[in-house]
Amino acid sequence: MPDNAEPLPAIAGLHGSNPVIDWLWREGWEVGSLPDLAQRFGRALNRAGIPVCRLRLTLRTLHPQLAGLSHTWSRETDEVEEFWPPLTVMQEDLFLKSPYALLFQGAGAIRRRLDLPDAEMDFPILEDLKLQGATDYVALPLTFSDGRISAATFATDRPGGFITGELEQLYEMLPALSRLMEMHALRRTARILLDTYLGRHTGERVLRGLVHRGDGEDIHAVIWFSDLRASTRLADTLPRPEFLRLLNSYFDCMAGAVLQHEGEVLKFIGDAVLAIFPIGALNELPNLCPAGAARAALAAARDARRRMAALNADRAAAGEAPLGYGIGLHVGDVTYGNVGAPARLDFTVIGPACNEASRLESMCKVLERPIIISAELARLVDEDLRSLGVHALRGVREPHELFTLPDPPTASAT
Repeated sequence: MPDNAEPLPAIAGLHGSNPVIDWLWREGWEVGSLPDLAQRFGRALNRAGIPVCRLRLTLRTLHPQLAGLSHTWSRETDEVEEFWPPLTVMQEDLFLKSPYALLFQGAGAIRRRLDLPDAEMDFPILEDLKLQGATDYVALPLTFSDGRISAATFATDRPGGFITGELEQLYEMLPALSRLMEMHALRRTARILLDTYLGRHTGERVLRGLVHRGDGEDIHAVIWFSDLRASTRLADTLPRPEFLRLLNSYFDCMAGAVLQHEGEVLKFIGDAVLAIFPIGALNELPNLCPAGAARAALAAARDARRRMAALNADRAAAGEAPLGYGIGLHVGDVTYGNVGAPARLDFTVIGPACNEASRLESMCKVLERPIIISAELARLVDEDLRSLGVHALRGVREPHELFTLPDPPTASAT
């Protein structure tokens, strides 16, 4: 125990013989984030007399791209490092030659003494820990209620390693730590899924309780509506796996550009993309003013055009026809919130401005331009946009002057 650390007292009536469990139940449940939990848990272990110099909490979560996340606390720095391993790590030596591979396969516990002459150094991490002065290493599974396994690892630098009583305390507290970590896993999974399927800002609102039909607000936003040309023919002529790969490549260009420039992708409608660049307090990012949101939307449109040009160059090299697309950009007032049936809601934007953005996208094919911008949006930016003249939009009472980007199109809009 560090000289300046106060002992962690047991709490009468709970687990008097194991102050670590008492801390998990009394204080651990009040910790709101995993980095804070790793730091405060590491401190608590040392106050309880268990001289942990390095603690790592590894959480397996449901994520479309990541295998989970790890938080590593060091007693020397009292800081926490966060690591997000990608899904591919599960097939790499970084994982296959780690204690986690055994724990996730059902191993009950792994211990390696590092200060013995004949120390078993069968995991690469052990060499690193020994160089840092560690004398003992323990990896324990955290089993969740659904059978999924996460992990906690502990290292000490005390001569002689952990003693039997300390190992017993660590083993006894596993159920409490598992429940606590499972709570964080469920919370993080909910956040990840909401962000993935609804978008970051929208997911945050649903997580805060905007879950009833009619919940929402009127906002001002730049509206993006894009569509893939000839998708019906492509779907009919291509094998399904090939068409899905094509569709995902197209979405990487469109939705990827929107997200790259801090827009919010609200939904995929077949091969169409509906997105917004919010204006005002709704957007927690820098594009708070109308001009800022408009500039971000135009930057995203240029980025999408560049991505589509690269995609079509790859398709041409493979002897495939280029993909056509259309992007309509407009600005206006929309209602942003929950609509639908009581048992099946959708968080989206509705209003005349959304309809006009869709009509603008339809004009891309008529005017043979991949990007069409409304006059309302053009007035927000100090850019030399090219006028396409005044045109009537289907279902819109007044004719509109339409604009496009000055650079020549790099992909067919037909």
